[in-house]
Amino acid sequence: MAQVFHRHPSSSLLATDGRPHPLQDTLMVVTLVLGALAFVTAQFHSLHLLSSWAGLIGIVTGAYGQYVSETTRQRTFLIIGLGAAAVGFFLGMARGGLFGGLVG
Repeated sequence: MAQVFHRHPSSSLLATDGRPHPLQDTLMVVTLVLGALAFVTAQFHSLHLLSSWAGLIGIVTGAYGQYVSETTRQRTFLIIGLGAAAVGFFLGMARGGLFGGLVG
């Protein structure tokens, strides 16, 4: 007889603990969306206001999400969102900043 090995569900890198985490999952999704928005809009010079604000808010939500995260999956996607938000934020700041000619 062949021996069958079953992987334990928690042995995966992105496994959850089987419990719901609505706050942490919401912060993860918001960070990913804001990071993607900041990163994409940072590619256009005229959208520096949107990229810098989306990046800043994405960094704040991602940092708080890292603080309260409970699973590896949440931490992994939060880091991806944080990285994209930071790139978008810094490029937006380099191209005009948070207020970009509206103040001063």
